[in-house]
Amino acid sequence: MAGIVASMTAQLCSDCAVRDRALCASLDDVELEALNTLGQKRRLARGETLQWAGEESLVCGNLVSGVLKLSATTPDGREQVVGLLYPADFVGRPWAETADFTITALGDVELCVFPRGPFERVLEDHVRMERLLLQRTLAALDEARGRMLTLARLSAREKLAGFLLDLADRSHGCSATAFGPLTFDLPLTRGEIAEVLGLTIETVSRQLSKLKAEGAINLMGARGITIRDRAKLEAA
Repeated sequence: MAGIVASMTAQLCSDCAVRDRALCASLDDVELEALNTLGQKRRLARGETLQWAGEESLVCGNLVSGVLKLSATTPDGREQVVGLLYPADFVGRPWAETADFTITALGDVELCVFPRGPFERVLEDHVRMERLLLQRTLAALDEARGRMLTLARLSAREKLAGFLLDLADRSHGCSATAFGPLTFDLPLTRGEIAEVLGLTIETVSRQLSKLKAEGAINLMGARGITIRDRAKLEAA
């Protein structure tokens, strides 16, 4: 029986696109088997919600493909995007009875999810895995603090250029050659980008047009973007 479980675990992980970058990457065979006996693949279409803020927190997991947004609702009913999750990021919060943020798919999304309660028990039995999750959580906290600095100190041009570079690095878009232009789809509308960066839609559109005119990027339709000259974008 153990051999059958191990075989199923190996198959589940071998098919995972983020196997080498997610929480599972540093786990040994015993830890991996314990985790994957709980794992289930789940798919969301654009606009579908994994969980709502204030509701019972039921699942945790790894984001395999696509982009998720974390959002909160202000007292006057407006939505505020507070963060983005990319492939290999951990989703959800163990030991939290309720969800702090609403988690919504920005396109087609695939996750490997675990029921929160059993996942917590696996962590308690595997201290090394718990430590790895803590390290990833602290890294995400550092990233959030860096984003706060960006919003407070950088110009609109610097904010947008940095945002596009981050997307380029984490989107895993397509490129004809190893060092050629990288093309990918923006996971957010210009309005949502404005929310994330603390700008207006008009400012985002204006800065995108300037970067295009300078030859740093190329825009294709509503969402398509190509990083034509990374050095120019970094200089911005």
